[in-house]
Amino acid sequence: MAPQLTEWRRDLHAHPETAFEEHRTATFIAGELRAMGLEVHEGIGGTGVVGILRNGAGWSVGLRADIDALDVTETTGLPYASTAPGKMHACGHDGHTTMLLGAARHMAANPPGPGTVVFIFQPAEENEGGARVMIEDGLFERFPVDQVYSMHNWPGLETGRFAVHSGPVMAAFDTFELRLIGRGSHGAMPHEGIDPITLAAQVQMSWQTLVSRAIAPVDPAVISITQLFAGDTLNVIPERITLRGTVRTFRPETRDFLEAEMAHRAQAIADAYHARAELDYTRRYPATINDASAAALALEAAQSVVGEDAVDAALPPSMAAEDFAFMLNDRPGAYIWIGNGSAEGGRNLHSPNYNFNDDILPIGAQYFCDVAARALSRTND
Repeated sequence: MAPQLTEWRRDLHAHPETAFEEHRTATFIAGELRAMGLEVHEGIGGTGVVGILRNGAGWSVGLRADIDALDVTETTGLPYASTAPGKMHACGHDGHTTMLLGAARHMAANPPGPGTVVFIFQPAEENEGGARVMIEDGLFERFPVDQVYSMHNWPGLETGRFAVHSGPVMAAFDTFELRLIGRGSHGAMPHEGIDPITLAAQVQMSWQTLVSRAIAPVDPAVISITQLFAGDTLNVIPERITLRGTVRTFRPETRDFLEAEMAHRAQAIADAYHARAELDYTRRYPATINDASAAALALEAAQSVVGEDAVDAALPPSMAAEDFAFMLNDRPGAYIWIGNGSAEGGRNLHSPNYNFNDDILPIGAQYFCDVAARALSRTND
């Protein structure tokens, strides 16, 4: 199937579509699933597609792939590079979609079971929470599953290898916007104003000591201020400054603590200088936490595909986020990493020079087939 998988993947790569705009992609997926003889449902959570393979009575397992691209301008120069200006499959979702389509084709001809396999093609993983939207649209009520599995390609992990975690895999993802409002003044007369830029510097340092001094060193957390907006001209101290960024955590208690303390410290600093602080804190994605029994099954499946020595079970989790977390909050399951090879030359996730490794397409498809068969076999024992 490798030539067919490569053809599918490169077609998807050339036609990237971003969150909830994956209309061509969804039509392509639905058409291929129907050609396999599968039951197909479209428009779930906007542009989501679900394929159903029924093989008698038994349990049900879900397999999920994300289908959206990013607002990135591609610089690879590949012959199948993006034809959509400013959009690119810079995270490999075209590859994930292709691997699940390949698994669907194989299982349609060679059904595992007895039981049901639900192929979930999810939109809007990047920032917009498409998994949550599909669930809210009745995904698991309409298509109940006992377990759900997914995976992501991982640059820097060798081709032909997997990584499986029991427990935390990816961090929770929150965003914030802090507005500090002082009083503007001439740059030569700072004593006549309240300088919000000075306040922002103090808030930045105070927030970093939350991570370094108020949270246990073994409890991972990251606060990153990634945007600063202030001022219109170089000789005027502005009235306000806006800080934006992200917070990453694993433990719910740490998440709660940081949200409360970030607000408290910002307000305390503003109060000390007779300024105002306004914090908008938004919880985006929960942490991605694998169910222990499902992770053990995923480990067995990965080892059966590439061999026991080619599966890492002790890699540290990532502080990046993944909206498959919403599905794992709703159903037990596991999310694993598949090696994409070297990340040299800027070929990391979300890079304009990123390139998915087509050599791993059959490996990923085989994993999806194996984990589905094992899940159905185990739940029917």
